[in-house]
Amino acid sequence: MLSTYTDPQAYMEGSLLFSASHIVSLCVTIALLFFLFLFRNESWMKMNGRWLIVLGLAGSEIWLNYWYFTTGMWDIRYTLPFQLCSISLYLCVWMLLTRQKLVFEVVYFLGVGGALQALLTPELFYDFPHFRFLHFFIAHISIIMAVFYMLWIEKFQVKFKSVWKAFAALNVIAFIVYFVNKLTGGNYMFLAEKPTNASLIDFLGPYPWYILTLEFVVLFIFLLLYAPFFFQEKMKSRKNRRST
Repeated sequence: MLSTYTDPQAYMEGSLLFSASHIVSLCVTIALLFFLFLFRNESWMKMNGRWLIVLGLAGSEIWLNYWYFTTGMWDIRYTLPFQLCSISLYLCVWMLLTRQKLVFEVVYFLGVGGALQALLTPELFYDFPHFRFLHFFIAHISIIMAVFYMLWIEKFQVKFKSVWKAFAALNVIAFIVYFVNKLTGGNYMFLAEKPTNASLIDFLGPYPWYILTLEFVVLFIFLLLYAPFFFQEKMKSRKNRRST
């Protein structure tokens, strides 16, 4: 049986970072990605994989909000879906249902970049088997699985201009979320202050300067995420030159 919010043994005073449960969760993430890649050409994966990932995404979000309301945890300052990974989750559901290329171009960078950082440095104070622990990893793993499903099974690709589309989309989202924070007193996307747990943001200077520094870091991460496609295109063009 899952622990509840009122269980004092479930709440952690310290960080979950690199605890045994955190490391196991990272290993599960790698194993699921390997499984997806291994069976990417199987008909049953093409037919059912997309819906299983949608179930993981939508189910985790519905489950989370149910928990917020039933435990009295819902608070406009903390529980609206305006964190980057929450936004990516909704975009992933739309991407899987519609197979829209533009949404994929944005989610590839926002989803993988945001969810990977969240998995590596979780802003989480509940250990396994608490509901919040399970929700956190199910949701973030599902975001990454959604993106790689589109890459490996739907065969979607990103171009260099996709980097700038995603960067522009992120800044539009951040602009909106900034005013959401002003209206609600929240700290969505960590635009009002740094996260409580240790994270990459700790190395980027004090508020508000870390937001400007983060722009350059995000662009660098986006370019790193684009790098595999850059080298893939270079290899293809080299092969084409040799064959002509």
